[in-house]
Amino acid sequence: MKIDDISSPELHDDLRNQLCSQIESSIEDIETYVPATAALPDSFSTHLRHTLSQLNYLSPFPNSLKLHIWKLSYRLWNACVDLSNSNAASIQKHHEEHAKLRQVSADLLFLAADVTGIPSPAFKSASFFYKTGLKWHDLRKFELANYCFEKASDLLSKVDITNVSEYEEKKLLLDLNIARSRTAWEVSDRNLAIALLSRSKNLLFAFADNYKALANQYLMFGKAIVSKNEVSGVNEALKLMNEAFELCERGLKVVKSTGETLALMELRSKTLRFLGASHLQRDEFESVLKCVKVLRDGEKDQHPSLSVLAMKAWLGLGRFGEAEKELRGMVVDKGIPEGVWVSAVESYFQVVGAAGAPAVKGVFLGLLGRCHVSADAAIRVVNKVIGDPAGGGEEARLRAKVVSDLVSDDRILTLLNGDDASKERTAMHALLWNCAAEHFRSKDLQTSADIFEKSMLYVPSDIDSRNLRAKGFRVLCLCYMGLSQLDRAQEYINEAEKLEPNIASAFLKFKIYLQKNECDGAITQVQALPSCLDFTTEFLSLAAHEAIACRCLPVAVSSLSLLLNFYTTGKQMATTEVVVFRTLVTILAQDPQNDSDILKQMKRAHSRLREMSVEDFFGKGEIGRRERNWFSVNAWNVGVKTGQENRYAICAEFFRLASEFYGASIDEEKEGNHVMVCKSLIMTVYAIISDEKLRTNTLLENEVKESISLLDRAGKMLTSNSTEYEKLEVIIEPNFLFVYTWCAFDLHSRLDDTGSQQLLLIKRFANLKCCNPKHLLQIGIDASQGPRSNHEVAIFALSTCLSTLLASPSPDYASVALIVRKLVSLRSSHGADTIDDATMETYKQAYRIMVGLKEGEYPVEEAKWLSMTAWNRAAVPMRMAHMDEAKRWMSMGLELANKVPGMQTYRSCMEDFIAGFE
Repeated sequence: MKIDDISSPELHDDLRNQLCSQIESSIEDIETYVPATAALPDSFSTHLRHTLSQLNYLSPFPNSLKLHIWKLSYRLWNACVDLSNSNAASIQKHHEEHAKLRQVSADLLFLAADVTGIPSPAFKSASFFYKTGLKWHDLRKFELANYCFEKASDLLSKVDITNVSEYEEKKLLLDLNIARSRTAWEVSDRNLAIALLSRSKNLLFAFADNYKALANQYLMFGKAIVSKNEVSGVNEALKLMNEAFELCERGLKVVKSTGETLALMELRSKTLRFLGASHLQRDEFESVLKCVKVLRDGEKDQHPSLSVLAMKAWLGLGRFGEAEKELRGMVVDKGIPEGVWVSAVESYFQVVGAAGAPAVKGVFLGLLGRCHVSADAAIRVVNKVIGDPAGGGEEARLRAKVVSDLVSDDRILTLLNGDDASKERTAMHALLWNCAAEHFRSKDLQTSADIFEKSMLYVPSDIDSRNLRAKGFRVLCLCYMGLSQLDRAQEYINEAEKLEPNIASAFLKFKIYLQKNECDGAITQVQALPSCLDFTTEFLSLAAHEAIACRCLPVAVSSLSLLLNFYTTGKQMATTEVVVFRTLVTILAQDPQNDSDILKQMKRAHSRLREMSVEDFFGKGEIGRRERNWFSVNAWNVGVKTGQENRYAICAEFFRLASEFYGASIDEEKEGNHVMVCKSLIMTVYAIISDEKLRTNTLLENEVKESISLLDRAGKMLTSNSTEYEKLEVIIEPNFLFVYTWCAFDLHSRLDDTGSQQLLLIKRFANLKCCNPKHLLQIGIDASQGPRSNHEVAIFALSTCLSTLLASPSPDYASVALIVRKLVSLRSSHGADTIDDATMETYKQAYRIMVGLKEGEYPVEEAKWLSMTAWNRAAVPMRMAHMDEAKRWMSMGLELANKVPGMQTYRSCMEDFIAGFE
């Protein structure tokens, strides 16, 4: 059966009583509930709300029942208050359930709002809704809060406010409007919120507290807009704050006690300060100063923010002197909190920049003198003064100067020296270190060194900080090295090495020796590097690069030589061994006097080549071939150079090394560069023989055999691709064939029974198309001289050379004359007394050569010598009575004289002598 279907009054009364009993029973359960033992169940509010909805269908109620409902509502409300007071922490966990119970209490009272016998029932019911709405507002349940406030407003809308006499009731009218305004503001209904505040101006009732409350709400809304930093909202914020200021002014006219006056004055000052801040946000600096003036004129105890507002306004107007006065004024005002003046210092420095650094330093040191300053404040100020040092420049340098003075002050050092300031001390060190590092990157080494030195003041001297101190000393060493203050840099690195002896310190000492150009000290330091525990071979490579950059080549050589020792250990290296050798030889080659050292390193490289495989040493493929060719070519070039300088002993060593390097085969190569190997072997033997001639020593037998062995090796390579000796000129240049032939002739002449081999060797060379007459002339002259002369070879070489010269279109008659003289001398010395047809034939050949030549074309002196020697050869036959032989020589001398200009007198005498002789 539904309640609506019940028409009997008796049944209505029974149901009402039954529902009221159920409500009362639930309230009793709530009153006996102990929140500390169990959580507040939601069944209370659910059951009460269900019962209340049923009771609502049974209205209207008799007045007696209304009184009973009134009592039940108050019992429930008081139970909620008791729950709140008994255990706030427990209620906090169930605050929403608590608000629901209060909501039931307010709704229950609303059913009996028109009860008679109770004064101002509407106000009391509205009060319950107002307080419940505040609960919902705190829970940010704005819809529920607005519902409660609107219920309360509806209840009070029927009240004639002119008849309201009680203070609490008048206060409720204003508080309800303000509460509704706050809720509207939270749901972004700004127009309604401000309209409700405007409506509240009619509910002030000349009470100072009402003026204060309304003014405070205007101020809160204005502050909320300002906090968003929206340019469009600044004007609205100013309007709201002006409303608050006017309400304060009006409230001061109706105050009735000193306490009310002080409260309004305090709110007025607060409003003015926020007005000043809003004007500052709009860059209305004159208005800010007006607000500050009003505040300073009206208050004995100045608020700390006034100096900050004034300073920022003066800064905005560009009157830095006035701003500095305000900043310095904070030093004498002990009431200014630390956070305020630190913020002021930051703002001042942000606008004035480096120019304001001295003022900031003065203010901060002044504050240190008059009051206790926290370590955090000191760090904030130093951080602001440092700014952004990246990029350097005069401003960054000036800032760093002020920072240096600040952090070295004894008061700041004392402030950060305690055990309880270790964290701040570490922060200060990091701040200074980063600043110095930025100046270092900007190449401002003097400033960087200064700040690094100041950062060391904040590093403890205990054992735990040894590494950090050593790091500081090392970076100071770098700074002073960059400033070329090497003695000071050395002092710092020595200190660092005492604290932390590692490779970094040792290497910096090495660099200082380099910059001082103390090569011996640098070499000693390089040799000490491997003794460091954290040594790696990369430091030797780096040392070599540094030495080359400083043009201290002996140090680079020492570094690379030491580096090469590590390759024999099998350790994994960053650079290949052949590259180190190549670099070392390149460095040595820069000094012409280092040929012996180059030879030593190349021999060392060759030794490593023999220990390793060719591809392991040089590398594979094209890279390996390039490395092999580099060593080969450089050995060859140095051999050529030393040979040109007549240093044949070392020249022979280089050419022999060149032959070894050229002979190294890579990948699928069978013999390497066999042509260059052949050339190198030939030049090796040539240098050995040349060294013997230069030193006038005689080669030992084993040396001769070794040289012959080298030549034989070259000869085999020459004929490996050609079975005919005559085709050798295709393989190798003519000059090398001559040197090969000459060396072979010279060496074989030292052995017994090799005359026929020598002649065969020369004949084979003479048959080559590339054979040059000058080469044969040289061989002929050498074969005709010395203790190891060979008459047959000399005669053959000179005769062949003479034939070749005469066969040319333009013979060199100077060489022809020299050959004729040599042949005459050779045949004369080996002839049988004076009967020497071969010698006579040589003279006749000379005569035939001169026939038809222009005067002077054949060397005159040589022609005279031939004529005179032929005439003189008749003397011996004449003494021996061989008249025909004598006449033959005299006739030859006369015939030759007829071909020589300038011998007319000799010819006349010869002719007369021959006529008389006959």
